[in-house]
Amino acid sequence: MSKVCAICGKGRTAGKNVSHSNRHTVRSFSANVHKTKLEVDGKPVNAYVCTRCKRTMNKEA
Repeated sequence: MSKVCAICGKGRTAGKNVSHSNRHTVRSFSANVHKTKLEVDGKPVNAYVCTRCKRTMNKEA
């Protein structure tokens, strides 16, 4: 599953885990995406949308 939002393009970002002894190891943060139905040119299409865009779509509807 592609972890990229179809509307805003939000995807995976990188960061670091920091332990108590202050050692840094690389980790990744995935976007919170859900499979939803969208209407594109009047046709229903399944797409992955992040929760922020999903909330905005519900607000506009």
